[in-house]
Amino acid sequence: MSTVQPELAPTAAVSLARMFWDRVAATPDREAYRYPSGTEWESETWRETGETVRVLAAGLLSLGVGPEDRVAIASSTRIEWIHADLAVVCAGAATTAVYPTTGSEDVAYILGDSGSRVVFAEDDAQVAKLRAHRDRLPDVTRVVTFDGAADGDWVLGLDDLRERGRAHLAEHPDAVDESVARIGPEHLATLMYTSGTTGQPKGVELPHRCWTYIGVGAESLDILSIDDLQYLWLPLSHSFGKMLQAVQLQIGFTTAVDGRMEKIVENLAVVRPTFMAGPPRIFEKVHGKIVQTIEEEGGVKSRLFAWAFTVGEQVATARLEGREVSRRDLVEHALADRLVLRKIRARLGGRIRFMLSGSAALSPDVARWFHSAGLLVLEGYGLTETSAGVCIVRPGDPVFGRVGPPLPGTEVRIAPDGEILVRGPGVMRGYHNLPEATAEVLDADGWFATGDIGELDDREQLRITDRKKDLVKTSGGKYIAPQAIETLFKALCPLASQMVVHAEGRHYATALVTLDPDALTQWGAARQLDASDYRSLAAHPAVHDYVRSSLDQVNGRLNRWETVKDFRILDHDLSVESGELTPSMKVRRNVVESKHHSLLESMYAGPGPRR
Repeated sequence: MSTVQPELAPTAAVSLARMFWDRVAATPDREAYRYPSGTEWESETWRETGETVRVLAAGLLSLGVGPEDRVAIASSTRIEWIHADLAVVCAGAATTAVYPTTGSEDVAYILGDSGSRVVFAEDDAQVAKLRAHRDRLPDVTRVVTFDGAADGDWVLGLDDLRERGRAHLAEHPDAVDESVARIGPEHLATLMYTSGTTGQPKGVELPHRCWTYIGVGAESLDILSIDDLQYLWLPLSHSFGKMLQAVQLQIGFTTAVDGRMEKIVENLAVVRPTFMAGPPRIFEKVHGKIVQTIEEEGGVKSRLFAWAFTVGEQVATARLEGREVSRRDLVEHALADRLVLRKIRARLGGRIRFMLSGSAALSPDVARWFHSAGLLVLEGYGLTETSAGVCIVRPGDPVFGRVGPPLPGTEVRIAPDGEILVRGPGVMRGYHNLPEATAEVLDADGWFATGDIGELDDREQLRITDRKKDLVKTSGGKYIAPQAIETLFKALCPLASQMVVHAEGRHYATALVTLDPDALTQWGAARQLDASDYRSLAAHPAVHDYVRSSLDQVNGRLNRWETVKDFRILDHDLSVESGELTPSMKVRRNVVESKHHSLLESMYAGPGPRR
């Protein structure tokens, strides 16, 4: 059983609300946020943010919101989400985070289970989900909509809440300050429901000390400063996004906020951030898009690209290993940078110091590719139950394929069966209304069983090998870690979107593959194929051959018993709407395998695997 002993836990503010007001007091006139307004970007200072939050918090108090009452937010990432969340905690209440893509049935379950009293709903579509199940939501006394239509009764507009807040402050000018003063570190700040790859989602109770600890823990690493500029598009209903919000309050850097995924590339060129975060899929898509484009160019451009990345990797590797870079390599690298590598960095704004990857495994191949281009991707590790923050790779000591050592104050231990155990201030206080489920994963000594399998190397760097429940055993008694194979495949196949490896109780492994619609369209058009229909193009023999070639590369790097002997390309990509992905974009294996049972069975019919 391996253990990493914690450094001394940093001292944190008593509450997230107190942390916010400390930030406002410390840097009132510095820029806090930027956000899109029409075709332009608006800016607000910490003082202006404080004024907005105070009025909204008073508005919630006027609605009867009390200590640790739940107030839900069902919205995409936008400045109003941040204002509402800060107002909730400053009113002494707790935010129930709801993904905007969540179906109405699940929304009703989450709001009912949490006992939410007020709901911030982004627009009419979110309000409609609530109206559809109003009879199941007796605790919801008011809905406040950002963009939707108010009805003057159950549904208020944001301006209506502001008016109530101003009136409340006129009568009780110290109401918000008094509310903040009553909040302790163990008071509930956030209730986040797990995505639920299996079964019903569970509400994770995260008290204020979780977020304040994450903030000061990140600050103690000294990798971010008040002069940084973050580009934030991640869902704030996910712990990864919420973690970044807490870190910003502690350090004080500016955040540009826009949750529209289709605007990421465009916004990066305008905002020019110094850092950004995202799940591995974002980095895979950028990598795949560039590699595919160059591949299709062919000729001189393709050879120049390959040469530039070879030089970039040689220099980057030498510097990582502390070796001196020769003068010749430096000259070649300067040329490669001017002709190729600098242009890739420019696509991301040209000022990125590093990027953060979390929520799933990032392929070491993809991380090395970015590093060769002069873009460092720091992989981190955490779960909703640990406030998203357990480990992170340090910029001065990146080890690709590892998620770094723990944050100061967090302990990591490897159980005899390989499961990763975590203890520290960032660990949840339990699952809402589920004492038995809490006891299954959180012991009396505060150790949380993550469900992930991993190992610690001699430098205290953690490596995640798979989810405990995802490990499969073939009929030959060999264990396979599907996630590692899937991650490698997505790194080596530019057309790939998802892969689901299937092998439990089978003689050999097979896989279901889905393709990225944008990449597939580009690939088909470059070959004069009809790229207008995903389904027919995905079934084209040339696409099958391309995927097979990529899979052969993957199999060449696996043990014999791990190799994927056969595959099928689905006629659609996996989606949240189909129930095949969670709102945080994790694959629901049981749903996918159940839906495509016949297709999986077809790969085990006959005498053996087909090529």
